[in-house]
Amino acid sequence: MSKDFKTLCILHLLLVVYSLSGVFSKIASTYAFLSAEFCFWYSLIIILLGVYAIVWQQIIKRMPLTKAYANRAIAVVWGIIWGLLFFEESISIGKIAGASLIIAGIVIFAYTGDSEKNEQ
Repeated sequence: MSKDFKTLCILHLLLVVYSLSGVFSKIASTYAFLSAEFCFWYSLIIILLGVYAIVWQQIIKRMPLTKAYANRAIAVVWGIIWGLLFFEESISIGKIAGASLIIAGIVIFAYTGDSEKNEQ
């Protein structure tokens, strides 16, 4: 496994973690402000975002920022998946089309970035 592929895998795992902060935020919003449950879920959000910030800095040391940031869009797709799994939200044709565009954009960017790298 190449170093670049390993970094990309870590980035995507990190983006899954990042997307879970939205799930925890929605769960926290169902509890009374400053209740024990609210504080628990809000603390998880802060921990996740802290881990995200630290690992993100390590990722951008090893990968161009443009490539790392382009991959962040996949968090929208994870948001759709989490909505279905945790909150029984429906997945519409529009959501599928949007997720497909996001994935296509990431793939196109990845291939054009690799081809430009190979030309140099």
